Amino acid sequence: MKKHTFYKWTLLLALPALLVVAGCRKFLDRKPLTATLEDLNQGALEGQVLGMYTNLRTLAGFSLLPWIDFHSIRDDDAQKGSDINDGAEIVATFDRYQYSKDDWAPNTYWNDHYTMINLANNAVAAADSLKVSDAASLRNVGEACFFRAYTYFELVKNYGDVPLINFPIRNPNDGIRDRSPAARIYEFIDSNLQVAAALLPPSSASYGAGFQGRLTRGAANALWAQTHLFRRNWAQVVSLCNLVTADGYSLMPEFSDVWRESGENGPESIFEMQAYVGPGAATNSALDNGSDWGTMQQVRRNGAPVEWNLGWGWNVPTDKLETEWPANDPRKQKTILYSGQSDGGPQFGGFGATLPPYTNPSGTGGLAQRFWNKKLYTGNDPAIRQSTGFVNNAGNARWINHRILRYADVLLMLAEAQNELGNGPAAAAALEQVRKRASGGLDPATRTVVPYIAFQNQEQMRQAIKEERRWELAMEGYRFYDLVRWGDAQQVLGPLGYTSRARFYPIPQKAIDLSGGVLTQNPEW
Repeated sequence: MKKHTFYKWTLLLALPALLVVAGCRKFLDRKPLTATLEDLNQGALEGQVLGMYTNLRTLAGFSLLPWIDFHSIRDDDAQKGSDINDGAEIVATFDRYQYSKDDWAPNTYWNDHYTMINLANNAVAAADSLKVSDAASLRNVGEACFFRAYTYFELVKNYGDVPLINFPIRNPNDGIRDRSPAARIYEFIDSNLQVAAALLPPSSASYGAGFQGRLTRGAANALWAQTHLFRRNWAQVVSLCNLVTADGYSLMPEFSDVWRESGENGPESIFEMQAYVGPGAATNSALDNGSDWGTMQQVRRNGAPVEWNLGWGWNVPTDKLETEWPANDPRKQKTILYSGQSDGGPQFGGFGATLPPYTNPSGTGGLAQRFWNKKLYTGNDPAIRQSTGFVNNAGNARWINHRILRYADVLLMLAEAQNELGNGPAAAAALEQVRKRASGGLDPATRTVVPYIAFQNQEQMRQAIKEERRWELAMEGYRFYDLVRWGDAQQVLGPLGYTSRARFYPIPQKAIDLSGGVLTQNPEW
């Protein structure tokens, strides 16, 4: 999506924080101060928080390291894609679970996330030192607490026990800590999201013109629900999902519109990373704030013609996903793009183009893979899209916003939690909202496409919800984590080389060495 105001502000670097250690909870009880203090301090705090939105671009895959791709290709429904020689080491690391303590990718992931944590710690500490209590500053504190919780959740999912650092790092020795138990990390996540939900507004409109897409109360509650889902805290999941619904989120009528430019920041979007492409920008990422996340997953051509070299072609559907997905589910044609076939036109999320044929990953003159992720597809005609100024098609996915939290996931979390609590009919009702949209809104009593699933027993509904998450959220980076938390990873991923220790990355050896051995390795590594 083309933006002109928000990301000019987010180019501000995080300002130096004051020397005070702070948590989040104390901001819930702060009494108002004078307008003079508000005017003096709020701009500096705002600059720190906007720096976190900029840093999120790296965590969310807006840099040359699209982490959602890497996480996605660890499951059975996605693979690295592209051609044989493009990022060959990624295949071993993520497709085959051959992690190494010295791997550049997990190591960079670790460093990037602790950079974000330090930015958030700086902002919270600065706000505490300034004793802010005006509405705008407290909202900034809510944003910082959200980012801190989001980042620690990513770390605990991918490394297990990790160091808990809740204060600004002033010198290298400050950050030397051993791993804290995952339970302690989750307690810290809970405390941050409690504050974020209390301080963030119900709508990003509260931030004013030019700040569309900033964090809301719904984002805090949706993320909080995800963290409880991983801990099997079913009652909390239900409560938090209901709070998200109460804030007015809803499914978009058409499934494929969720990923089109017209669907950005729509009623289904709870939080998405905004992409900005400046006037006259070329394809060089240094010239704009566009999304390498989108470009990396676009169709890759081996050889001429240039117009189908749309990107790197990573994170592509597997044969297994294409084969096992029911043919009469309309989402299949709206998620999987086929080489050598029509893109289906607008009815199926396409643009009326026919793709070149598949050759093979090392051949020339055709496409490198049979299938592509249609959720990131923009077509091959620049005139179709609003992006302007690019010198070739490879940049035309750079303005696609990255959907981080969407309402369909909230409904599926609600269905799963209700089922585990023994509330079968409530689970079926939440599941049906997602399936009805997938069917095109057809009457559940008569439709044969994506048919209504009535509750029969808990296990039957459990399996239905698992399948629904697979189809609805395909290629979005959820499935690997779902398989792990369900206890299904060994059965499903074992034939691909997965073992139980691959649920976590090893702690980077460089971080252990720099700590002088204070930081310890994951026991299984």
